[in-house]
Amino acid sequence: MDLDTLKLFKDIADAESFTRGAGMNGVSQSAASQQIQQLERGLGVQLIERGKRPLTLTPAGEVYSRAARDILRRFEQLQANLETFKDKISGPVRIASIYSIGLYDMAGHTREFMRLYPQATVHLEYLRTDKIYQAVLEDKVDIGLLSYPTPGKDLKIIPWRRERMVVVTNREHPLAREKRVEAAALEGQPFVSFDYDLPIRKMIDRYLKENRVAVRPVMEFDNIANIKEAVAVGAGVSILPEPTVRQDVSLGRLAAIPLNGPELVRTIGIIHRRRKKLSPATVRFLELLQREVKE
Repeated sequence: MDLDTLKLFKDIADAESFTRGAGMNGVSQSAASQQIQQLERGLGVQLIERGKRPLTLTPAGEVYSRAARDILRRFEQLQANLETFKDKISGPVRIASIYSIGLYDMAGHTREFMRLYPQATVHLEYLRTDKIYQAVLEDKVDIGLLSYPTPGKDLKIIPWRRERMVVVTNREHPLAREKRVEAAALEGQPFVSFDYDLPIRKMIDRYLKENRVAVRPVMEFDNIANIKEAVAVGAGVSILPEPTVRQDVSLGRLAAIPLNGPELVRTIGIIHRRRKKLSPATVRFLELLQREVKE
């Protein structure tokens, strides 16, 4: 059994694309297609429906996909167990993160980890919150980083950090001159918000409701980068985690104004499968993240 072919098939199935699956394995689309055709000939069954978009597995392909995932997971676990007998830390660390954590934090953490453990690798993908839970539970990733993590019987949550939320405006907005603002100052303001189904949106809506403030929604986005751009061009104001706008404030693009009253915070946690034995490399990466908070 060829583990490389197993992984190629799994990645093609997950990505629902020959092109993306091939790219994840460093081969051309034509080479990937030929490899899967050889696999199908060897098995004597068709695994992938040809000519359908997006790519669809046959019933036999679904069975093979589940088996391939299980075999690869067991092989990774075997490698992780064997690593405990070695001095070196190696192997993959698979991470899924929401955009606002990954884009602003993970590059630095990854560089430091690779400096400490050059024989390890880090695979990071950005997903929406619901997809992170799914990826962790299906063992597609080792750990997930997200805001306001929800407990579950199959999930372990590691509290990571708390980020103060601030009012964000462009530099020309009247509120930009204030040292601090009351929630009431947002009454009637055009407001650039997160998509309605994101946990951070629900938290902000609850905060505004508790303070009896009615803003005027003008735009909704699923990521902080787009919200910041909209605020910078004067589309409205927003409430965002302070660390995510720190650079924009220093560059003079945005203003960040603290809120008076009880502190409004975004909690960030790390999740992994409760009964999963984490590889030594993943354990070291978690230690690095937690050390950053303590410092």
